[in-house]
Amino acid sequence: MIRAVFFDVYGTIAGWNPSRYQLQKRVWAKFGLADDITPEGILRGYANADAFMTAENAVRPIRERSLKDTDAFFGEYQRLILEGCGITTTQERALAVFKRLQQESYGLHPFDDVAPTLATLRERGLTLGLISNIDQRGSELIDSLGLGDYVDFAVTSGETGLAKPDPAAFRAALRKADAAPNESIMVGDQPESDILGAMWVGITPILIDRDGNHPQYDACPRITSLYQLPPLIE
Repeated sequence: MIRAVFFDVYGTIAGWNPSRYQLQKRVWAKFGLADDITPEGILRGYANADAFMTAENAVRPIRERSLKDTDAFFGEYQRLILEGCGITTTQERALAVFKRLQQESYGLHPFDDVAPTLATLRERGLTLGLISNIDQRGSELIDSLGLGDYVDFAVTSGETGLAKPDPAAFRAALRKADAAPNESIMVGDQPESDILGAMWVGITPILIDRDGNHPQYDACPRITSLYQLPPLIE
């Protein structure tokens, strides 16, 4: 019997507002390349960049790196995003774009299917938690998303020093939920950090593929909207 459901945040519970495409296009206009930025290219680019981030975090969390190494990481991260749009550039120029992006005004906002789905799950008596690699305290993250009425807790790397796919991050969520792995589900959009990380500790994973980046994924159930989640939970 399932007692707890955990959710990744970025790409699962919330997305950027303005959107990643709008932000990238706005900044690249300042570099004279706005016409080369397309929604499809941004989707491809972020899929590759996020996979790169997952792999790098597994080697050594980004927050623990030196300023030089952090700049190198984000330069490569942004370069991969641009590569998705067919733009070839240097890591140095991509880093300049990334730093300009940080000056833009944007924030994380829950997707439209989040509150109704979480409300449905809470009505069933399930414990709901977030597991995120965000550099923020768990309570602050919940408040910033306006999910205090739906979510019981959040495990964040900024508060615990634990980053997915480290099994310790998932075990911390299990302790907070007072649930066993076989009584828990993890919903996330990243096959490595969310899905494999959950599998390593025995939590049942469900991939949410909002952007259609993994249409053939079959290592676990795949959904494209949180509205599809409640029927999968018994």
